[in-house]
Amino acid sequence: MGQKAALLLVAVRRGLILLLALVLAACSTEHSSPVDAADHDAFYLWAGVRPQPVLDRAKTIYLLDGEVRADNPARLVGLRPSAPRINHAEVWLVVRAARLDWGEGVHTAIARDLRRWQAAGSKVVGLQVDFDAATPGLADYAAFLRGLRQRLPRQYRLSVTGLMDWSANADPAALAQLKGVVDEVVVQSYQGTTTIPGYERYLKRLARVPVPHRVALVQGGEWREPEGLRRDPLFTGYVVFLRNP
Repeated sequence: MGQKAALLLVAVRRGLILLLALVLAACSTEHSSPVDAADHDAFYLWAGVRPQPVLDRAKTIYLLDGEVRADNPARLVGLRPSAPRINHAEVWLVVRAARLDWGEGVHTAIARDLRRWQAAGSKVVGLQVDFDAATPGLADYAAFLRGLRQRLPRQYRLSVTGLMDWSANADPAALAQLKGVVDEVVVQSYQGTTTIPGYERYLKRLARVPVPHRVALVQGGEWREPEGLRRDPLFTGYVVFLRNP
């Protein structure tokens, strides 16, 4: 084979490889579409995000109440100036945590806010902890949650956000420790305002999470429901993280 022919063959092979990559990329996004909040009935409303009309017909709303910040684990920093009055939907009071060595003041503030929200007329069903617990530390996180569950009044449920990696790579014994402690796990499929690439690989093992679980989507993010997700008996639906336009 002459030099020109060899170079031509290399170029053709490279072109075929590029074409195959483009085809695979197209297949991976086939049938995906931006998440439309109007198609759902459960939502996250974070501080600084303006309410949207879809909230008027919501069945479940997760409202950020405050944060436990890295520089002060003794204090819950409130992010909501007044108690919400929502009686048409179930309401979860959400605490975003950067660390778990909470001081007594955090627990006192959470109990106070649960009472305030309830007294204002909201249908408060429970507390959600939004903490990015790394998969190798899941057993330690479960121990923290057991202590929190004991402090939480019995009428309130306990929810946590979870990483997709839990379902794919967590130790089954660590996952089992969540059972009987938390009432649900809401698995985050996005980072910031973007859907995490390759979410299908993680969510195909979501049934390993032994408590009821939802999947959180970001409004406007690309999404295609993984095959078999609705056959998971513990899958209870989606929650959409609302964004400002």
